[in-house]
Amino acid sequence: MSVTVDLHSHTTASDGRLSPSELIHLFGKRGLKTVAITDHDTTNGLEEALKTKRAYPDMTLIPGVELSADSKDTEMHLLGYFLDYEDDSFQKTLSKFREGRVGRAMTMVKKLSDLGVKLKWERVLEFAGDGAVGRPHIARTMIEMGYVASMSEAFDKYLGRGMAVYAERDKFSPLDAIELIHSVNGLAVLAHPSWVDNLESQLPALVEAGLAGMEVHYSRYSSGLIAELESMANRFGLVSCGGSDYHANNDPGESLPGDQGPPQESVDRLKEIAMARISTH
Repeated sequence: MSVTVDLHSHTTASDGRLSPSELIHLFGKRGLKTVAITDHDTTNGLEEALKTKRAYPDMTLIPGVELSADSKDTEMHLLGYFLDYEDDSFQKTLSKFREGRVGRAMTMVKKLSDLGVKLKWERVLEFAGDGAVGRPHIARTMIEMGYVASMSEAFDKYLGRGMAVYAERDKFSPLDAIELIHSVNGLAVLAHPSWVDNLESQLPALVEAGLAGMEVHYSRYSSGLIAELESMANRFGLVSCGGSDYHANNDPGESLPGDQGPPQESVDRLKEIAMARISTH
């Protein structure tokens, strides 16, 4: 069965390399029917994407976001779906966290310089454009300057958590991230759960806070890991979600939209939960 759902993707509004319009056209070319754009700490790409989607009347675009959170020495990313994203308070909160990304990026560029990796801050900003500044923009500058050969090398050697130049920034707690998503009538889903330390012990508190789903059908996950995560999702009553996490980085082995994703039944379950939440609030 071909994949027609992709609930995790990024545009130039954060750290993707395709504009929202370009990404929508790629979704259409790839035959996707239900998609979500989930940029980091921003929904600024959604207006353009929704306008472009008019050319694809059979496609459903779910408004989304991806939020970073810290808990018990591990990082979690929470995806929000079906957001009333134009809410002023919600947008002010996202703006605050995007400002934190700028300060963190400047710190990391300084640390790189101290190690002899000399980057121009202005070039990092050029890669970010109008989007939220992130580590991938530093990585792309490093590639251009010849310090590393790929995004993965940049993260594995320098930019990843625990690596030489990693710097923290203000983040939500996972429960605060879920609460923020709920504040705009959204549903919260745990992204790439294999990245979370002690996942199973973390899930009860998240479920109690209203976590609706967990990524199971995620890019580069093996069939064995998918089966393991699906079993865990079922035990905790979570919807099995997923997608490509597409950034258009052109790294070797990067998943394309539609290479990996959940069945339409998962989207239907999410919609039912969303409608139930709205009716009780």
